[in-house]
Amino acid sequence: MANDNDDPSRREFIGSAIAAGGAIGLGMSPLRADEASPAIPISIHVNGRDHRLSLDPRVTLLDALREQLHFTGTKKGCDHGQCGACTVLIDGVAHRSCLTPVGSVTGKEITTIEGLADGARLHPLQQAFVDCDAMQCGYCTPGMIMQSVGLLRRDPSPSEAEIRGELEGNVCRCGTQNRIVTAVQKAAHTIGAMAKANSHA
Repeated sequence: MANDNDDPSRREFIGSAIAAGGAIGLGMSPLRADEASPAIPISIHVNGRDHRLSLDPRVTLLDALREQLHFTGTKKGCDHGQCGACTVLIDGVAHRSCLTPVGSVTGKEITTIEGLADGARLHPLQQAFVDCDAMQCGYCTPGMIMQSVGLLRRDPSPSEAEIRGELEGNVCRCGTQNRIVTAVQKAAHTIGAMAKANSHA
């Protein structure tokens, strides 16, 4: 049996993660909450509500969401922007929250997986993931859904190739990629049908 360390894809993944971490260090490097220096008051808008925090503005948005605001649906995966588990929407665009300093999102609209549903009514993408059994362990699911919401906001009718391309940077270790693509296609159809019905109302 080959050693995992000999797997080229694994070496490439680790190499790209290290490269990403080095690149971040050249700019405004985000910090984990436990590495923070003096705190300052910061206000961020998450899921339709303003939240006032006191922390180092370089703390990652991921840590602020999970540890300060308890939005734990946003998952901590690789901490290098390579797995997509921490994906959230910032002004409607998908971003890796582990690479985003919290101080850079003041005045912007942040949406996490918790902010998609309308009360007890799931977002069409959330419902499609359930209907298509597009999850196993579920760890990658929030990031997959948030990345897909960003895609459907840009392009309501993406092709299969476009969906796969959009989700290429989101890692699913359980191998449910085909069902995930099917779920996104189903959600796109549902959202399109809803928009058509509303236009005729």
